[in-house]
Amino acid sequence: MLLLEKPMPLLPDFEAWAIFAKVAEKGSFSHAADELGLAKTTVSKAVTRLEERMRTTLLHRTTRQLSLTESGRISLERASRILLEGTAIEAEILEEAAIPRGLVRLASTTAFGVDQLASILPTFLSRYPEIEIDLCMTDGRLDIIAEGFDLALRIGPVADSSLRISRLFSFRVPVVGSPAFFERHGRPQHPSELARMPALIFTHILGAETWHFSHAEHGACAVHVNGRFRINNGVAAIPALVGGIGMTALPEAYVTCEMQEGRLEEVLADWVVAPAPLHVLTPPGRARPARVRVLLEFLRQHFAAQPWAVGIEA
Repeated sequence: MLLLEKPMPLLPDFEAWAIFAKVAEKGSFSHAADELGLAKTTVSKAVTRLEERMRTTLLHRTTRQLSLTESGRISLERASRILLEGTAIEAEILEEAAIPRGLVRLASTTAFGVDQLASILPTFLSRYPEIEIDLCMTDGRLDIIAEGFDLALRIGPVADSSLRISRLFSFRVPVVGSPAFFERHGRPQHPSELARMPALIFTHILGAETWHFSHAEHGACAVHVNGRFRINNGVAAIPALVGGIGMTALPEAYVTCEMQEGRLEEVLADWVVAPAPLHVLTPPGRARPARVRVLLEFLRQHFAAQPWAVGIEA
């Protein structure tokens, strides 16, 4: 029977080569083991494993000293390079994880990006001159891992996934419309009255035609609404609201100015619409780079000061 030789593994034994380089540098298995934080037997086995794989001797061993064979001398330069490159990679990654620098690729919904992020990110960049921001605003589905994003901000429910998901805060969501609209249709005293009023419907939000309310004394209720105007962007809906086309439940952040100036007004203030959570999505893994951590902390501090942000958690 013809015996076939066992094929060599496709990947080189990088660990063994790095250990061999350290042994050659120190001239001792014991000294190499001490510096690497390994047991002497682990170091010795790694070199033996490498010699068996190469089918040659790399080190002459005597009771007093070690010396390189010709094969060991030929391979030492490249083995040392493996050790140095591995050390350099780890040092660079550890430094990158500790010091805020580099590019942050950030994805956001369009409305939140335009209305909130665009005005505050210049302050963040001034505070951290070694960080760059690449902001992508989209309401479509994203594969943040495949597309290389460091984090994404999404409003509303988030499907279960392998991503790391946390809630940054939630928006207070008032029911608003123009004064002229409520003059025509009446100012509701109970959420059930909204069913007969024309509403603006947000097509990018799952279940947007059913509004959920709660009251300290009267409990909870859900109302189905409808209307002639449907749109997939909260900020873009504001002119229609001001123009009296309909009323809607919208994050207060987007309509603060209009409410302060009297162009929009809130109704049913005693009834609380379920707050809209803003979720942070990041790739799986326990450690976030420093550039991502400081950006999240910056956002947390900024939104903690806003009266329409509730439940800050970052």
